[in-house]
Amino acid sequence: MGVRRRSGMVLGALISTVMVLAGCSSPASQERSGDPGSGSWDPVTVSTAFGDVTIPEKPQRVVALGWGDAEVALALGVRPVGAADWLGVGGDGLGPWVERRYAGEPPPMLGTMRVDMERLAALKPDLILDTRASGDPARYERLTALGVPVVSIPKGAESYATSWKDQLALIGTALGEKAEARRLRTELETKLRQAARANPQFAGATTVVGARTANSYSAYVEGTSRVNFMRALGFRNSPAVQRLSTGKFSVPISRERLDLLDADLTVMTTIGVGTEVLRDDPLYRAVPSVAAGHSVVLEEPAVKQAFASGSVVGLSWVVDRVVPMFAAAMNR
Repeated sequence: MGVRRRSGMVLGALISTVMVLAGCSSPASQERSGDPGSGSWDPVTVSTAFGDVTIPEKPQRVVALGWGDAEVALALGVRPVGAADWLGVGGDGLGPWVERRYAGEPPPMLGTMRVDMERLAALKPDLILDTRASGDPARYERLTALGVPVVSIPKGAESYATSWKDQLALIGTALGEKAEARRLRTELETKLRQAARANPQFAGATTVVGARTANSYSAYVEGTSRVNFMRALGFRNSPAVQRLSTGKFSVPISRERLDLLDADLTVMTTIGVGTEVLRDDPLYRAVPSVAAGHSVVLEEPAVKQAFASGSVVGLSWVVDRVVPMFAAAMNR
């Protein structure tokens, strides 16, 4: 399944579910409406792959189109008026890991790789967030044609590979919520450090984070959100897998080479199929780490989706759920 950093890998990872949203404001969900009369605003500038973007006035009608942009905006207290359901959650596009929910009618979902431009224009946005998306110039041109600031992927980033830290910083700056963004970053970094300290067996241990679709296996490489997450816990990506990297999100693993899934800890997810395809595959069961019990299959849909989300919100929620599973597998 290796999908390109610069293309549709998103489709693979995407079939898992992340939230992208929209709407107005509500005290019940602790969202900030962005009242023009509340406080002063100094113009802010953010650097993106398409140059510096200046937000001259406090955003009142934010549309969040990038993968995870809406849940991050919500976490910062700003409710988008339009969004995109990247992980196919349905309804309001929010997975169960999102604590700050919409009150009342959810905002419209505008599409992911293909945005409904007519519907988007009707929302009259004054800021468009697209921080974790393709970074395609044609997409950017369509969005900027509306005449409002568009915060796209960061400078030097790859398609769909914006890190949770960069995403949080871009959105926090654009929304005038830098202090809250720093707080959320500190909270997640602290969680990850504490988990690593509590599990010294993670330090330097090799890991493979793999996926199984209906017809193939793959393994993620350095620079992807899943591998970055494992590195933050002290693991290092399998050198055997990393050597196969060609600049895509993942590398394909043929059935004849399932030994490449072997590591001190093998973490697997399934995309578009049930986990029984792994249990029923004798070649997978024969992988040394799997046979020894040093493997974890992420089965619960919400855990799989949050692990795939790559956002500060999803990763903050999932760390408490997957770390005990990782520790148990390594201690067998």
